[in-house]
Amino acid sequence: MTATGRIRGGGAVRRLLVTVAAGIGLAVGLLLCGQAAWIHAKAAVAQLLLDQAFARSVAEGRPVKPWAWLDTWPVARITVPRLGAAAVVLAGDSGQALAFGPGHVPGTPQAGDPGTAVYAAHRDTHFAFLGAIRAGDEVLVERHDGRRQRFVVDGMRVVPWNASGIDAQAAGRWLVLSTCWPLDGRTEGPLRYVVTARAVDDRTAD
Repeated sequence: MTATGRIRGGGAVRRLLVTVAAGIGLAVGLLLCGQAAWIHAKAAVAQLLLDQAFARSVAEGRPVKPWAWLDTWPVARITVPRLGAAAVVLAGDSGQALAFGPGHVPGTPQAGDPGTAVYAAHRDTHFAFLGAIRAGDEVLVERHDGRRQRFVVDGMRVVPWNASGIDAQAAGRWLVLSTCWPLDGRTEGPLRYVVTARAVDDRTAD
């Protein structure tokens, strides 16, 4: 084989390798896009089922699970009108609960009862809006028993996870929204971002 033939042959091999690599890259990209679409689709369906279960809980006066195998159930709906943010709050703070929504931390009262109710959620999903919340924002909570309570944000702080200063038995009626810090972090750390809101007196019960 001549040198020219070898060069041409080598070029063909390189073009083939580039084509194969591009094909593999395209396939991987399509697979990842498909997985992302599936994740978003599952999240959308889950939120629809949570909304339906919460509505049934309020209507029937009893906890209703959105699907049979879930180890939690809706206990409240939280809304921040200025931000257009809303989420169904689930009982407990297990990993499964937090995968689908904010969790009502065990040992803390229901929102609107005396003491400090604590809702926790992931910073990159259901509590991503905490980065835009500010003092004076209104936070509305509707409980599964139909009771509604309005809160007003009065402060934000960063605290160690094991020294938050939150007192579940504090005088008054309070709501704490908690997530990991920093808000743009990608790994779990020892700090928490805590938003505190106080109840206002125009509470209503249906």
